[in-house]
Amino acid sequence: MGERKNIELKNKKASFEYQIIQTFEAGIMLTGTEVKSVKNAKVNINEAYCSFDKSGELWIKNMHISEYDLGTYSNHDPRRERKLLLKRPELNKLLRRVMEKGFTIVPLRVYLSERGIIKIEIALATGKKSFDKRNSIKEKDMTRDETRYDKLNKWKEH
Repeated sequence: MGERKNIELKNKKASFEYQIIQTFEAGIMLTGTEVKSVKNAKVNINEAYCSFDKSGELWIKNMHISEYDLGTYSNHDPRRERKLLLKRPELNKLLRRVMEKGFTIVPLRVYLSERGIIKIEIALATGKKSFDKRNSIKEKDMTRDETRYDKLNKWKEH
């Protein structure tokens, strides 16, 4: 068989917009052409979010998986809702927390497991206030400046 590519697509906006409380690993129900598109890294989860339906199942919405280039009439809808697969105790825990005010479920990353199964990491999160976002930006700028300073010092030493 061919070599397995290591696929990991992150939602960079989630860590800026939300304060992560707890993370979960979930399976995702995909069709054949969706699997091929994900393995080709044609996924966008920046605008995606998760919600429960009336029967207590967890669905990911607004996740864009591009149509497979070599797909025919059986190609998938890029923005369709996809069911997330979690164990019942985890679903119940998430449902209880989401019912509380201020909690939401956001996708953090899509990746390929060791067994070659496409997984999605979701997080129970709360929205950050504007001053929290300013602190995040300040910390990011400080670490960037430190790395630039370190690189400059290493360059001067040589």
